[in-house]
This record gives sequence, C-alpha cells and structure tokens, in this order.
Amino acid sequence: MNFAIGIIYVESDNITVFSEGAPAAIYSVPTEKKVIALTFDISWGEKRAEPILKVLKDKNVQKATFFISSPWGKSHPDIVNDIKNSGFEIGSHGHKHVNYSTLSDEEIRKQLITANSILTDLTGKEPNLLRLPNGDFDKRVLKIADSLNYKVIQWDTDSQDWKNIGAQNIVNRVVSKAHPGDIVLLHASDSVKQTHEALPVIIDELRKQGYEFVTVSDLLSQADTKGKEIHDQAAMQQAIDDAAGM
Repeated sequence: MNFAIGIIYVESDNITVFSEGAPAAIYSVPTEKKVIALTFDISWGEKRAEPILKVLKDKNVQKATFFISSPWGKSHPDIVNDIKNSGFEIGSHGHKHVNYSTLSDEEIRKQLITANSILTDLTGKEPNLLRLPNGDFDKRVLKIADSLNYKVIQWDTDSQDWKNIGAQNIVNRVVSKAHPGDIVLLHASDSVKQTHEALPVIIDELRKQGYEFVTVSDLLSQADTKGKEIHDQAAMQQAIDDAAGM
C-alpha cells in the first residue's frame, strides 16, 4: 500500500527523502473521500483528557485515535479504559517522552517494547500504530519500529494547540488546512488549555464541509492512489518546519 507521505528526516543539515521501499512515516493518505482522522497525543496530566472525551461523545464523534505514552496509561487506567470503551483507537506514544533519534538502537527497541507491553496489558490489544514523542525520528528509529510491526504516524495538519494560541486560532488552523485523507495533530495532555474549547467548533465546521471522522487505521485502509515523494525544497522545508513545532 502506498501513502502520501513526507518521508523526511534531518541529519547534519542534510535533507533526505527515503526510497519508496524503505520504512516510512505516514503524514496523510491520498484519497478523494472526505475522510479525516483526529488524533490526540497524551503523555502527562489528568485534567484535559476527560473534557476532550466528553466533547467527542457529546458531538457523537465515534472514531478518533489516541496515542498514549505507557507511563501515563499505567497511571490512568480508568481514563484508558474510557477511551477504549468509547470505541476510540489507541496507539503507542512510546515510553519515555524523549527524542528517540538521540537514543542507541538498543534503547530505542527497549522503549518501544516496554510501551507495547504496558499498553497491551492495559487495553487487551497490541498497538500497531506509533507516534513518536515530539514526532522525532531518524532512519534508525523507523527501521526499528518497522521491525516491531509498527506503522509510524505523523500528521499533515498541526493544530498547534500545544502552543495555546487561542481556541479560535486552533480552529482556524485545522479548518483551513484540512483535506481529504488528512491526519490532524491534537493533544489531550494538561499542557493544552484550549483544545476542549476549540474541538466542538472544529467538529462542526469539518462536518459542514462534508467530512467524516475515522480512525487512523480506517484511513490507511482507504488509500486509493499512489503517494508522492516530496522532492522540491520548499515542500520539504515546510514539512520540516511543521514537524519542528511539536
């Protein structure tokens, strides 16, 4: 299956586009269907996740994907259970919340396996989607994740809710940038103060545009055209700039 991907990492100021057959990070899926995946990263805190879950339930959004760090999940099993019982998809956000590209191969593998074990025990299902802490990776990280049967999931639309730029600005960013097959980055950690306020409006506005909310796995299954590698400098730099704003 081919995906529309910015397959990019930065190493010693060189920009590298991976070959088509190499492990890759997925930023969006090429499709003409108006489907979109809302994704939420959680790594700490307990004040924001439940209000965000309430918004999704109140708005009858039945599909979304939560990327959970395993220490947070272990400390908040009731919230994890609520996410699971609400029918939302759960992916791994790793174990330690550090940049995995700075770790040794052995430590990268250890972090991913530890998270996998904890999340499997919590949910009863082994996660196969991975969003790396801070969205940080290099070719080694992708290769190790692939060897553990993970698909590495990035995003095309960064809400920048982590910057607390104001609810309306969060809405404007998501609604203006959304496109068919998009993966939207949001957060449910306590660092975000306005996501629960912006989310109802985002949902309403995207529905007005005809979008259906799906999980990341649903999105991957609907890919219907061949993805394009990013070759031009401007497109690569934009993707790098977006990724740097984690």
